[in-house]
Amino acid sequence: MSESTDSARTVKESIGRYGVWNVGLRAEDPARLGDIAEAAAELEQLGYGAAWLGGSSAPRHAAPLLEATSRLVVGTSIQSIWQYEAEESAAGFAELESAHPGRFLLGLGVSHAKLADQYRRPYSALVAYLDALDTAGVPAGRRVLAALGPKTLELSRDRSAGAIPYLVTPEHTAQAREILGEAPLLAPEFAVVLETDPATARALAREHLAMYLALPNYTNSFRRLGYTDDDLSDGGSDRLVDALYAWGDETRIHTRLNAFHEAGADHVAIQVVDGGSRESLPREAWRRLAPLLG
Repeated sequence: MSESTDSARTVKESIGRYGVWNVGLRAEDPARLGDIAEAAAELEQLGYGAAWLGGSSAPRHAAPLLEATSRLVVGTSIQSIWQYEAEESAAGFAELESAHPGRFLLGLGVSHAKLADQYRRPYSALVAYLDALDTAGVPAGRRVLAALGPKTLELSRDRSAGAIPYLVTPEHTAQAREILGEAPLLAPEFAVVLETDPATARALAREHLAMYLALPNYTNSFRRLGYTDDDLSDGGSDRLVDALYAWGDETRIHTRLNAFHEAGADHVAIQVVDGGSRESLPREAWRRLAPLLG
C-alpha cells in the first residue's frame, strides 16, 4: 500500500462520516474563545468527527478547538493561498502537529478573483504552493484541497489526501469520486435548513446562496452539472436551491445526507443555514442533527 493511500485511509478513519462546517468556529476576537471551546467539546461529545473552519482560516484558528477536545479533527475550509504564505502555513501546521498529533488537516484553496487582488493563474499558484509545502515538510497526506473542477480534483488526488468541495450536489460527488479513484478522501460540504415550510426554507437558502451566485468558480461548477442561466438568475431556481440545500425535517435531511455517501463521499461536512450571523454557533441544530450521524 502506498504512503498516500495509507494516509488517506487514516484521515477517513479519524474524521468519520460527518462533521460540521461553520464560520463561527473561527475566531479573531479573544472574547469568543471560551464559547468556541465549549462548542467544540460538545461537538466531540455528540459524535461529530471533524470541525471545518469556514472562511479563510489558518492553523492558529484551529488551536482553541484542538485544546478543548481529545479526538475531534479540525480542518481549515479553506485557507486561501493568497492570504497566507506557504512557509507561515507550514510553521503553523508543525506547531499543531507537535501539540496534537494527527488531528489537524490543512484545507487549502484558491478562493476567488473578487476576494483576492493578487488572483492570477490560480491552478499554477496552487501547484507552486504545494511545492513550497513539500519543501517545508508538510505531508501531502495531511492536506486537502477545495476542488470543484476536474483539474483541481486530479491535483487533490495526486498531491494531497483528497478533496473538500463546497456547495456541491451528489451528482458532483459521483463525478469527483470517478476522478479521484477509491483511495483519496472525498468530504463535501452540504448545507441544511431545519425548516419544513418550503417558502421559508428556500428564502433562507437563497439568502445564503446570493454571495456565491456572484462568484464564477461556483457558477461554472453549477453549469458543469447541467444548470442553466435561468437556474442562476433571480436568486436561483427552485431546482438549483433544492439541489444545493437540504431542507425539511430530520428524516428528509437524513435522506439527503445519505445521497452523498451513496454517491461516493467518505465524509459530509454539515453547514447549518438558519439566517443567523456568520459568527453564530448553531448548537441546538447540531444537537438535533446528531442522531443522524450513525
